[in-house]
Amino acid sequence: MKKLLITLSIIIVSQLAIAQKTESGVTMSETIKSGNTTLTLNGIGIREKLWIDLYVAGLYLETKTKDANTVINGNKNMLLKLNIVSGLISSEKMSNAVEEGFETATDGKTESLRTRIDLFKAIFLKDEIKKGVVFDIYYIPGKGTVVYTDSKLQATIKGLDFKKALFAIWLGEDPADDHLKEDLLGE
Repeated sequence: MKKLLITLSIIIVSQLAIAQKTESGVTMSETIKSGNTTLTLNGIGIREKLWIDLYVAGLYLETKTKDANTVINGNKNMLLKLNIVSGLISSEKMSNAVEEGFETATDGKTESLRTRIDLFKAIFLKDEIKKGVVFDIYYIPGKGTVVYTDSKLQATIKGLDFKKALFAIWLGEDPADDHLKEDLLGE
């Protein structure tokens, strides 16, 4: 009986290790439920600047893919999870980085998205960002981009056009971080 319990314990622990991925001390589950949909971790990586780890990002999709355009243009459930791992990120810096990201992702054509971009940026300015904060950025077809900070609902932003520009910040032709893009795409 004791050997059976030890064997079962080893199997369970090894299965848990397989069902998670860890990057820079942040562990992400292999799957997450979004309503009735199961999303699978497509990739996990670190956003770095000047050799400093800023946040760990995980991209969850209905179906894994290495094609950035499929993710950006897809009208399917998905999640971008951002785990802050540096005390150097401030609310203002994050808001400014998001603004720069939208400018780059849209080739400066932000007019039609301006109100929604400002709403998204306000999420980062609402409370001071600290190490350990988690942002969950879901896209839900027919509903929009739903943003949580530490599991607390912050905003729902309508429009597939907004979602495309938002995900292009990390996965577009000129992403915020080339290595992070590769990692999120599982390359």
